[in-house]
Amino acid sequence: MIDSGAKADEVLSLSFGGSTFRFAGNADIDWDLQKIAGKRVATAYPGLVEKHLKSLGIKAEVVRLDGAVESSVRLGVADLIADVVSTGNTLRQAGLKIFADPILVSEAVLITRSGVAIPAELEILIRRLQGVVTARKYVLLDYDVKKVDSQAACAITPGLESPTISPLQNAEWVAVRAMVLRKDTNRVMDELWAIGARGILVTDIHACRL
Repeated sequence: MIDSGAKADEVLSLSFGGSTFRFAGNADIDWDLQKIAGKRVATAYPGLVEKHLKSLGIKAEVVRLDGAVESSVRLGVADLIADVVSTGNTLRQAGLKIFADPILVSEAVLITRSGVAIPAELEILIRRLQGVVTARKYVLLDYDVKKVDSQAACAITPGLESPTISPLQNAEWVAVRAMVLRKDTNRVMDELWAIGARGILVTDIHACRL
């Protein structure tokens, strides 16, 4: 959208497909931004590159290519490239190295045409996708803890509205279930263990509605 100038609204970040848009050149050359001046830059997104170079005050020839941009330097079509980079393996295999800060950082998103009302069917799809995206951020944590320590345990795992607490056959213990941010899982488990919680189990959540 940025390259073409198309009008669209972002509806939902999908939290995958993260990548950067970077300059890369021959690995044998000590590249920096100033060395781009006067060179040929191959890319599938000329509008984006031209705008970026203009903002830096750098004049260069931008060559539009569709597909296999990383081969353009070896074939003599360009002196360097600007391309989407995920792991960088393809560039390294082509004898190129990344340099300078990213031109753009991106990820997969759901979009709609600007100024167009979202139909009911699409709203359902958006809710379903939101459920999956949110589920990936959380895990379900189950554990047993002594009733006298349940308040301290619930402070560690407050859940969303509140954790679920269920009685056990041993009246001195309760079972607790709560959603926990995936990134905090190990820290939370350590803190629960430290206050005496046992039988701590972590379960993936595949979808949810919050």
